[in-house]
Amino acid sequence: MGKEPFVVLMAEDNEHDVVATKRAWKKHNIANPLHIVSDGEECLDYLYQRGKYGEPGSAPQPGILLLDINMPKMDGLTVLKNVREDEKLRRLPVVILTTSGAEEDRIKSYDLGVNAYIVKPVGFENFSWAVKTISLFWQLVELPVGDTASQ
Repeated sequence: MGKEPFVVLMAEDNEHDVVATKRAWKKHNIANPLHIVSDGEECLDYLYQRGKYGEPGSAPQPGILLLDINMPKMDGLTVLKNVREDEKLRRLPVVILTTSGAEEDRIKSYDLGVNAYIVKPVGFENFSWAVKTISLFWQLVELPVGDTASQ
């Protein structure tokens, strides 16, 4: 468990969920730096280090992407499809964290190669516990050498 904390990129447009995530991060002393983008296009700009993320150091490569499905400009499933089709990004662990419990969203997410699909729990304590559990899980996972976090 002596791993360096990796960057967590969260694509989330709901300000309430962003605030809840930041509160959970603080409550559980999660060491991973958290970067938040508010829509699918901004998520891809971050991942490709373009636009406002073109400045060196402004968009450190994430070790995991927490991705909402229902976002403006570009939805999470389109972002996931782009990530999985890109040679440099395809191994990036992606967790869908969404309010959508729709079976078709879950199936499409797994068809596109998502690593996990989590429906956001209701209430801060439940949501906070889910965020902590996601963090603990990814601290234990062994990622392949040459993953996006080291590129």
